[in-house]
Amino acid sequence: MIHHQGLLRPAPRTALPSLARIGCLFLLALSLAGCKWFQKEDPLETLPVDQMYAEAKSALVGGNLGRATRYYQRLIARFPYGPYTEQAQLELAYAQHRNNEPEDALSTINRFIRTYPAHDKVAYAFYLKALINFERGNSALDRLVGIDATQRDQAFNVQSFNDFAEVIRRFPDTRYAVDARQRMVYLRNRLARHEINVAQYYLRRKAWVAALKRGQYLIEVYPQSRYQSDALAVMAESYRQLGQDTLADDTVRVLEANDPQHPYLTGGWPRQGGWWRKLLPFGDERRGS
Repeated sequence: MIHHQGLLRPAPRTALPSLARIGCLFLLALSLAGCKWFQKEDPLETLPVDQMYAEAKSALVGGNLGRATRYYQRLIARFPYGPYTEQAQLELAYAQHRNNEPEDALSTINRFIRTYPAHDKVAYAFYLKALINFERGNSALDRLVGIDATQRDQAFNVQSFNDFAEVIRRFPDTRYAVDARQRMVYLRNRLARHEINVAQYYLRRKAWVAALKRGQYLIEVYPQSRYQSDALAVMAESYRQLGQDTLADDTVRVLEANDPQHPYLTGGWPRQGGWWRKLLPFGDERRGS
């Protein structure tokens, strides 16, 4: 019996020389090291908190609002506690506000107020919240092109008015309360004028009851506004058209006592045609607005 022993032997492996294997490993290591060498470290992930805050602040002061926002947001994410983070939240809200991101700014400032209700800068947080809504309702573009923004919805101005009132109520002795009072005077006049605009709309359509209610609402909700006399004129004419002459005469006497030169009085008692034109702009030319 013949045994084919040679066929039972495994084929010899082709062994890679040790020197070649070492060379491959060296090249691989060199390649990985090269990749790391050319990769720049992300400062958002490596800077310590103080340097990160300094970078964000510098960007904010320099007007680079996008960079400032990124640094503040990453600082808050990496370091959720501490004085740098607290200040970063306030400045992030301001940067977002300046960068025309009011929703993000309000979200940031509301989160700060909820998280740090006793913070020594919480008065500023309430003030900034009011200011954000103020500027949403009074855009610089409207002022530039002369658009009467009181013809539009006043939701932002109403919210801002209430926000400034909250600043005064909570922090009456701060510098923010001083500015809040001045802005509330401005807002009161804006909101009162809006009510007069709506009242005029109802007058033109002979919706006397609706116009009357607008005049009453203006006097009750926005006392001492520049449009008190105009509200009285609306009420007097509405009473007259509704046949309530006694109430109309009483209202006219109040108007005469407070503003004897009001156009509604000096123009007589127009009964026909476009008498409402004597009501609006209700002597704004006299007021210089």
